[in-house]
This record gives sequence, structure tokens and C-alpha cells, in this order.
Amino acid sequence: MKSLAYAAFTLALLATTAQAEDAIAPDRIIDAAIGDWNKDGKPDLALLVASAPGDDADNPIGIYIYLRGGEHSLLTLAASAPHKVWGTVGPDGMVGQEPSIAALPNGSIAVTSQNDSVGRDRWQQTLTLAYRNNSFIVAGYTYAYRDTLEPDSSYSCDYNVLTGKATKSGKDLKAEARTVSIQDWQDDFGQKVCGNGE
Repeated sequence: MKSLAYAAFTLALLATTAQAEDAIAPDRIIDAAIGDWNKDGKPDLALLVASAPGDDADNPIGIYIYLRGGEHSLLTLAASAPHKVWGTVGPDGMVGQEPSIAALPNGSIAVTSQNDSVGRDRWQQTLTLAYRNNSFIVAGYTYAYRDTLEPDSSYSCDYNVLTGKATKSGKDLKAEARTVSIQDWQDDFGQKVCGNGE
């Protein structure tokens, strides 16, 4: 918990020194994760941040990843990917639609979005981000779907984006191996492999 408080303090300090248009307002931070993304032994930071008020994007949440480095061990923005995640962005939003970001034991980052509250179509999507060749890429895409009225049409799908290996409800699928940065990723890439909605 101290690490999270320290990271939040450091981020606030960075924001005060940034130009106003580049600053992330503290009240727009939805979730945070601390881990060693580049495996240098220093704690790094990843954030989910709501878009600015008045931004009506379909995916209103951005992913911002910071690496700690240099002589002073300060956090530096390494990846900025606005409009990447769907979900509730405020305390008055729908329960069951909250996104999350988490550090994985191997140093990767899991970004999860979901609809577990509205309509018959319930789903959960997880992007696994990895640091490769000085860039954050989407290494994995996982999607689980359940129909509350027709449980037999439920399925889960895992797509290893880097190798092209994919499975849907235990069956192997043909997929393309890709290297896609988080900035260039579109959910359609994974949805086409998994046949979401088919």
C-alpha cells in the first residue's frame, strides 16, 4: 500500500511539472498497478485514466505506463494509449462495468474490462501487456462470454498475439502472430480471432 501511495505522490509531482494539457487530473485516475515492467529491479507504474469531461469516445479510458529510471529514479511516461478501454468511469456508473489494471507475477500487465450487469450478454476481456524492445505490446487477448438466457452459447477464448496460438472453448483456432503496440491495438484484432458475436 505504501508503494501505491508513493507512486500516486510521484505521479502528482510529475503532473505538477508537466504542461497543463499533458497533465492527468488526479480525479480521472480509475485504477493503478505497480510492478517491474522492464525488469530493472525498480517499481514502475501503470494507470487507467478516464478521458477528459466532454470526451464522448466509445472507449473512454486510456492506459498510461511509466518506467522508473535514470540517475534520479523518477517515473517517466513510456506509453500513452488514450481511448483503449471500455467501462464505467465514475462513481455514478453501472456496477459490474468497472475496468481494472493489475501487475502479473511475470512483470506483464493485465487490463480487464467487463459487462457483468446489463442485458443478457455478459463478458470479460483481458489484454496482457508486455515490455519488449523498449515498447509495450499486447501479448495476449482473453475473452469470456456468457448468455444469461442461453447458457449453452457461452464460450471463452485465449489468443497469444505473439505466437498466433489461440483456443476457443478448448478448440484450436488459426490466428496470425503479430507484434502490436498498445497504441496501435484495436479490440477488433482479438475479436476477429475469437469470433466474438458469431
